Amino acid sequence: MGDGEPRVPTAIAVTSADMALPPHDERTLPAAVLQDVDRRPLEHTLAELQTLVDQHGHVIVVCSQAVPASVERRLHTVRALLETDRIAMFRPPLPPLGIAVLARQLRQLASCDLSPGVLASAGRLLTHYIHSGALLGSVTRLDRVSVGLKSHARSWMPGTQFGVMAHPVPQLVRIGPEAALDGPEFSTSLLVAKGQLPSDWVTGTLAPSWHVQGLRETPLPAESSGWWGTGRLTEFCAYLPDLSVLYQLVTSVRRSACHWCGIDVIGDRCVFCSATPPVYDARDDAAPGHRPDTALGRRRDAALGHRRDAALGRRRERRALTG
Repeated sequence: MGDGEPRVPTAIAVTSADMALPPHDERTLPAAVLQDVDRRPLEHTLAELQTLVDQHGHVIVVCSQAVPASVERRLHTVRALLETDRIAMFRPPLPPLGIAVLARQLRQLASCDLSPGVLASAGRLLTHYIHSGALLGSVTRLDRVSVGLKSHARSWMPGTQFGVMAHPVPQLVRIGPEAALDGPEFSTSLLVAKGQLPSDWVTGTLAPSWHVQGLRETPLPAESSGWWGTGRLTEFCAYLPDLSVLYQLVTSVRRSACHWCGIDVIGDRCVFCSATPPVYDARDDAAPGHRPDTALGRRRDAALGHRRDAALGRRRERRALTG
């Protein structure tokens, strides 16, 4: 796995200790835990992130959309005060367990020779391959997945349980003999985090129907109850565990240089400076005497996509990696 000179690995940071899952293999790097960033004195968080930047060059903060707004504000404040474009904030639309899994995948890839910009933008790519859901004892307070009136009414009935997929495609079924959720079409492992609800349906029915190659358990993240609207749940996440497959996915996508900060990226947005490619008018190129910038033209016209991946067993359609 070589595409550059040896370097200090990019730091992958999370906002709580329970989002730093145990290493999946011997190459998985430890996570930097930014604990209680909105409660500690500002100068402490400033010093902590400055140290990470000094030691690693770049820092990617993987943050759940369920964290308090004060956490997000504090992180943006610190980034602005440090006046650096070496700290990336990444908040994908995943439930908390999915966020923890994605952060661990980036920690696996951080051991490879990927540049910081490619590693940061790889998060958007890998999000497409994560299947996150939960077994819920109630959906009355679930507002992140569309819930019909019948499901709301049934959730008041004692003993009713629901299988819910939040990503990649929202689904909701009432648990019964025929209940099923659409799962990944490629080989995955399943991570299960049990809350105040038995996990029998997840481990005994869902896992076999998805043909998972491995099943592990982990404590439920503290943010999960708020994200799903209930503590009566078991959260689950199917993911690609093998570093070789993750690396192949990321390196199979064409990369380009961010037109603003110059860092190498994959996709149409730089995670570090948030710049998107400029919009060009074809009529400008046809103007008399106009000489198009061939480098910009190549970046403008490059279509991002995946090649056939034998490890996944199917062709993924080309898609833009928008955040």
